[in-house]
Amino acid sequence: MNWYFLENKVEVKIGNITAETTDAIVNAANSTLLGGGGVDGAIHSKGGKQILEECRKIRETEYPKGLPTGKAVITGGGDLPARFVIHTVGPVYGMNGDLEEKLLADSYTNSLLIAVQNNLKTVAFPSISTGAFHFPKYRAARVSSRAIRAFFSEKTSVEKINLVFFSKKDAEIFVKHQEF
Repeated sequence: MNWYFLENKVEVKIGNITAETTDAIVNAANSTLLGGGGVDGAIHSKGGKQILEECRKIRETEYPKGLPTGKAVITGGGDLPARFVIHTVGPVYGMNGDLEEKLLADSYTNSLLIAVQNNLKTVAFPSISTGAFHFPKYRAARVSSRAIRAFFSEKTSVEKINLVFFSKKDAEIFVKHQEF
């Protein structure tokens, strides 16, 4: 069961983000960029060591203290079907005061700006910050859908965004609370 929004530019689906064949998938990373649990661990595991090697180079050259919350970087896709992985760090819920929604929106917006800079047409996102970072799923639905809607209000090379949820329940929460 899939849902479509913004004239079919956004597809909400249930699946495994590591199987997406979009130009890029987004990794809900931690600031180390060196892998972790959940989506981050799955992407590093299936993508192979090329992704980890590129992340280490980014840490050495651009972000020696780790990728800041809301920022995004890009690596190759390694062994994944997607050609690229865009890594972003969403906020840990309860740690950022009044900035939590802005930082979550920044994670989506900055990931999409990286896609534009690399002339990518299709991008797949997981639900950033709603797993181990405990951002409430209904609030994340509102924040992410507003950020994506605002992004598409401008001229962009990105043609399609897939929002990939691991469970039907999570997809349904998103659909119920989205604000496209």
